[in-house]
Amino acid sequence: MTAPNFSLDRRTRCAAAVLLALALAGCAIGPTYEQPATAMPSAWKEAPAAEGWLPAAPADALDRGEWWKLFGDPALDELAARVQISNQNIAAAVASYAQAQAVVREQRAALFPTVSASGSATRSGARNTSPSTTSGAALRADWAPDVWGRLRQAVGGAQASAQANEADLASARLSAVGELATNYFSLREADAELRLLEVTLEGYQRSLEIARNRYNAGIAAQTDVLQAQTLYVNTQAERVALKRNRDTLEHAIAVLVGAAPAEFSLPAADWKPTVPGIPAGVPSTLLQRRPDIAASERAVAAANAQIGIARSAYFPSFSLSGALSSNASRVGDLFNASNTLWSLGLSVAQTVFDAGAIGARVDQAKAAHEAAVARYRQTVLTAFQDVEDQLTAGASLAQQEGLRREASAAADLSEQQFLNRYRQGQVSYTDVVTAQVSALNARRTVLQLQVSRQNAAVGLIQGLGGGWQAEWMETATPRTSSAAKARRLQVGA
Repeated sequence: MTAPNFSLDRRTRCAAAVLLALALAGCAIGPTYEQPATAMPSAWKEAPAAEGWLPAAPADALDRGEWWKLFGDPALDELAARVQISNQNIAAAVASYAQAQAVVREQRAALFPTVSASGSATRSGARNTSPSTTSGAALRADWAPDVWGRLRQAVGGAQASAQANEADLASARLSAVGELATNYFSLREADAELRLLEVTLEGYQRSLEIARNRYNAGIAAQTDVLQAQTLYVNTQAERVALKRNRDTLEHAIAVLVGAAPAEFSLPAADWKPTVPGIPAGVPSTLLQRRPDIAASERAVAAANAQIGIARSAYFPSFSLSGALSSNASRVGDLFNASNTLWSLGLSVAQTVFDAGAIGARVDQAKAAHEAAVARYRQTVLTAFQDVEDQLTAGASLAQQEGLRREASAAADLSEQQFLNRYRQGQVSYTDVVTAQVSALNARRTVLQLQVSRQNAAVGLIQGLGGGWQAEWMETATPRTSSAAKARRLQVGA
């Protein structure tokens, strides 16, 4: 009578267990992710008011990515290139993105078996016996099949976090270059004001000489001289304060380009108060063009994955293992079949009672997801507000500049007329001083409005995302041309 083949039955059962685990690995208990719905206006409220005051631009102006080139300033272009290479905040964001990508690779590796090998050799002996050597080698494989989708949820969550870090990197670039542009324009405006003060001081010097000559001739009081001198010295003090402000801006630009202030200088140059046309598009495009919105949306996706990970604890976990080992007194005998041992194993673990701990973790994950959704919607609303504010600011500043130019021209004419009348002894010097102060303030106001318009344009560009686009959100918003995508990939900011 032949004995039954128990080893074959065991192998059959192990194979069946493996096939069952593979079949169950297709199951997933995590919730399907859907991008949260948000309030979506069909058009910008302030766009009609801005159309008559903001210059027009081609629709793909921002798609080129290098938005700072719209201002037509080569010095700014050079500094912007340095910022993207040497700025330390950008460098930190790049490192964070690389770290997040490594986390994705680590989570994905958990989907595959782990294989380990070991070997040993022991030589032993006693006083009256010959020494002997025992050698051993083993190969072991372990695999936890992703039966309920927990590992896939972890990979998806890590990918969402990496994409959020990618958006954070774009946000860091946009913020750094935007701050550079704002500081640069303010510095150039300070240069223009310094030149204006130099010319004004020359005029005040001539007025002071006229007052002294009239006083020396006995046809004017000494107060005229004192008033002229006071105005001249006060304007010199304003020039010193303005120079300090320029130095501070230069130091800030040095830090942005990754240089020590002592090793960086930006010579005075002519200022181009260019205000480029910026197409605002439609509000829906903001969802994939603003890095902060994209990062917030990815945080929602990561939180959604955590719900599935928490739910998987309700179900049993499976683990497969296999080992092949050999022991022999000689290394050459390690590979003999008679010395080889093998094993296959399947283990199952299930939590029977935890006093509601798993349910509490699921509720925590759901609450965290709801909080992420709320933060996403708030980020979207804030972004809409930011763009509306910048549209209003651009239109308002453009109108103000036109009115202030008229006021400045009138103030210049008034200053000249009062000075001529003073020479003829028709008005007091107090009237001249008042007219001169008013004219200077009007000129400076025009310059300040010009730089405010440029800064508002930078703010609008930042509000619109600076030409960057989150490719993973394209399914929810209108698609763009492949040529535009290629341009964005080349720029990366």
